[in-house]
Amino acid sequence: MPQPILIAQSGTTALHLLPAMSNRHGLVAGATGTGKTVTLQSLAEGFSAQGVPVFLADVKGDLAGISEAGGTSPKVRQRVQELGLQDYTPAGFPVTFWDIFGKGGHPVRTTISEMGPVLLARLLQLNDTQAGVLTLVFRIADEHGLLLLDLKDLRAVLKHIGENASAFTTEYGNISPASVGAIQRQLLALETQGGGEFFGEPALNLQDLIQTDGDGRGIINILSADRLMQSPKVYATALLWMLSELFETLPEAGDLPKPKLVFFFDEAHLLFNDIPDALLEKVEQVVRLIRSKGVGVFFVTQNPRDIPDRVLGQLGNRIQHALRAFTPADQKAVRAAAETFRTNPKLRTEDVLTELAVGEALVSLLDEKGQPAVVERAFIVPPRSQLGPITEEQRRGKMANSLVAGVYDEPVDRESAYERLVGAVASAPSQQSAPPVSEPKRGFWSSLFGSDDPAPAAPPSAPPLPTAKPKGRSPGRQPMTMTEMVTKTATRTVTTAVAGAIGREIARGLLGGILGGRGGRRR
Repeated sequence: MPQPILIAQSGTTALHLLPAMSNRHGLVAGATGTGKTVTLQSLAEGFSAQGVPVFLADVKGDLAGISEAGGTSPKVRQRVQELGLQDYTPAGFPVTFWDIFGKGGHPVRTTISEMGPVLLARLLQLNDTQAGVLTLVFRIADEHGLLLLDLKDLRAVLKHIGENASAFTTEYGNISPASVGAIQRQLLALETQGGGEFFGEPALNLQDLIQTDGDGRGIINILSADRLMQSPKVYATALLWMLSELFETLPEAGDLPKPKLVFFFDEAHLLFNDIPDALLEKVEQVVRLIRSKGVGVFFVTQNPRDIPDRVLGQLGNRIQHALRAFTPADQKAVRAAAETFRTNPKLRTEDVLTELAVGEALVSLLDEKGQPAVVERAFIVPPRSQLGPITEEQRRGKMANSLVAGVYDEPVDRESAYERLVGAVASAPSQQSAPPVSEPKRGFWSSLFGSDDPAPAAPPSAPPLPTAKPKGRSPGRQPMTMTEMVTKTATRTVTTAVAGAIGREIARGLLGGILGGRGGRRR
């Protein structure tokens, strides 16, 4: 059986987090400089030691030290002595470094198809009309077998649809050239910010986040996010995509002795800034239901009010560092935070919240019955690993010896929508012997009611779109133009659509279904 994880100590009272209660989720909050990062590091170490993999984002660049043994800091030695931690032993923990930009870790990629129109519309900050056009673009690409893998694929399809909008009007409705142009501009801005590196293949297999080392310790997956934080929408969307895809891909697990994975969402306020109500409802459902998949989610933020009440109510384990009360709004937030704890008659929680020292917190964890314990004022136990960053040489060494070394490092650009529409890459015999690449799956946010119909997609060796001569064309004439081909295809689609196509039309909606299926999934 997994052992309780020592989190903090109040005098002689040790406060433990029960692994079986970790998938009831949690919150780590506190003002800047109060010790949230150290708390996060201690939690990650505790889970790893119990064989639980962890995913976390390193937004300041100082969590990489978890891979090296620590204990040398004077402050750490002092805290160990004050808390009387007799079994404290410095240790490093197994890590895998990830980075969307491929600099500080292995590249993290997904395909446009996996991301889906809902999250992509939010990432691009589209209005309702533009988001509707983007959804139609995904549907048209599906029904015409055009793979959407990276940004150039989406731009090519958008360009083609914009130039031939009248050919699609009868079947799909009006497609405004102005909306197409606005989406194109937003895609260009996203690519300028580096977001284009997030889309492509090989796409991340989320099972690679759930691994242990040879000693049975959980791998701590660290996403390098210091540069990513310059594009907060990309950061929030990438983490939300990971969380939702974990929900879709993992099987039901019920109540486990310990979680399969613990996911830390740092700077959580970025996820909820300007979030539409419909999307917030889906986020709430994911947080509530992902527990049954064996995943624990901890939100890390400066103030509990950064988290909507509907989500905050799902977070059973609470570690609250000091809050500031310089303004009336701050004072109201302190009172609200104090009221969320189970009352301790020995503490005036509202007063204590503004008096906590660095590394000190109000802690309330779930007991074996799933009930929140009485809040305690306690000091967080110091990490056993190094505080602060590591050298570039150490990082490169860890990357070279990681379990996924060489898997994601080189991008793959196979035939997809861009090549088929623009003809940039022609089919060649040498392509037939290339290693097969899995078809992209429809992401969690791409299916409305959990359709199991796979997204129609051409295999890597598929021929270009048909260019057969229409009836009555003289032998010496050129093959029909793309505009003619699309018009003919759109007309044919109206008369030959089958139930599967209708199902796909329903499935491609503005919101991902909470009971999403695995249509078109990579195997």
